[in-house]
Amino acid sequence: MTRRCAALVLAALVLSLTGAVQSAQAAGYRYWSFWDRSGDGWTYATQGPSTARPSDGDVQGFRFAVSADSQDASQPRGAASFAAICAKTPARDGAKRVALVIDFGTAADAPGGETPPSPRTACARVSPDATTAEALASVAKPLRYDTNALLCAIAGYPRTGCGEQVSGQAPGTDGSASAAQPEREPAKDEPEDDGGPSVGLYAGAAAVAVLGAAAVRQARRRGSRRDG
Repeated sequence: MTRRCAALVLAALVLSLTGAVQSAQAAGYRYWSFWDRSGDGWTYATQGPSTARPSDGDVQGFRFAVSADSQDASQPRGAASFAAICAKTPARDGAKRVALVIDFGTAADAPGGETPPSPRTACARVSPDATTAEALASVAKPLRYDTNALLCAIAGYPRTGCGEQVSGQAPGTDGSASAAQPEREPAKDEPEDDGGPSVGLYAGAAAVAVLGAAAVRQARRRGSRRDG
């Protein structure tokens, strides 16, 4: 019975440590994701807005949110019908129309001190060879980019920040994606992080192992005394 109790204690310690590791790895990135409308759903764009060249009649979306990894990026919300979005923008020779869905996200994903604007749609009428970035700029200025051409702000939101890491915040879970996380350079005085568990977590693992082994040894000694 004592050995069984020791095993249960060890299992509880391991489960506790596992939960701590998962919590530490739940850090996300706050950024604008870029989507293509395919049929009745969204698919994560395979290239950035500065290189994508949509066709006339395409629907594309942007969503600002915190995502932990490439599997849980939040999709744009609301209706996304080209016919509805571009109903008041007639076709014109020598131009194409691109329907854009711009979702500024939720208050939970907003940077401190900022309030996300309401989601909006817009119909951009641009030249036939225009990129998505050019279409977006025609209807949602000002745009802001970082030195690596990562889209940081649409219509001035957010005012600051660009793909920064956000720890201790639950990411959105209302969509899926297949794009990589935005990368952030560590600050000058900030130690580099490879995304794995911290030294503290490894130390915790060692402590669990020591405690577990001690519990098992004590259980064995008690069992030997009873047998003797």
